[in-house]
Amino acid sequence: MQRALIVGATSGIGKETALQLLQKGWILGLAGRREEKLKELQQLAPDRIHIRAIDICQAEAPDRLQELIDEMGGMDLYLHCSGIGHQNYALAPDVELQTLETNGTGFVRMVTAAFRYFARQQGGHLAVISSIAGTKGLGAAPAYSATKRFQNIYIDSLEQLAYMQHLPIRFTDIRPGFVATGLLNDGKHYPMLMSTEKVAHHIVRALEKKKRIALIDWRYRIIVALWRLIPPFIWKQLPIRN
Repeated sequence: MQRALIVGATSGIGKETALQLLQKGWILGLAGRREEKLKELQQLAPDRIHIRAIDICQAEAPDRLQELIDEMGGMDLYLHCSGIGHQNYALAPDVELQTLETNGTGFVRMVTAAFRYFARQQGGHLAVISSIAGTKGLGAAPAYSATKRFQNIYIDSLEQLAYMQHLPIRFTDIRPGFVATGLLNDGKHYPMLMSTEKVAHHIVRALEKKKRIALIDWRYRIIVALWRLIPPFIWKQLPIRN
């Protein structure tokens, strides 16, 4: 049986992806900050779900990750779903810095731990949930946009590093658009909002096919293609909101 470890599994995309992998027979290691939520998920299949409370912003997080891997009996897939994002027109420093800490420092802390594990095991699949927001800088959410671009480039770099070190590690960068999760539960209107069930279905298919980059869904693939064609002097004039 294949073993997947999901960080950020207590809600949203991570939780729904875990449920769909569980239906497919995977052994799961689920991690997140809210232990009570993890225990609720474990009750669904106590023999196949292992849990660990992990805060990716804490220095000991990689040690906790390794404990969970050991308890699972190994790891074939690491899926990083942990992240935050806020609109921040006022550029409140605490919002920007917290986003940077979680999506930047915390992200690196965990994916490098997964990379090192797969390097020792001589193989594995490392996947992350980034966002289409990494395509262009969004004035409504500067830190979120920048950290998502950072994640895209970081995975590119790890892929090259794996090739340089002759490591058979596969990488998947999953880039959804607006998803109906707690991050967007702010009363604002978001166009083309997708359900977590639909997004998780696309994610599982991308993981099974070991796609390198997965843009979810076809509407957002068109949007991203158009965004990339817009020159900077025009982009800065576009009041993109929500």
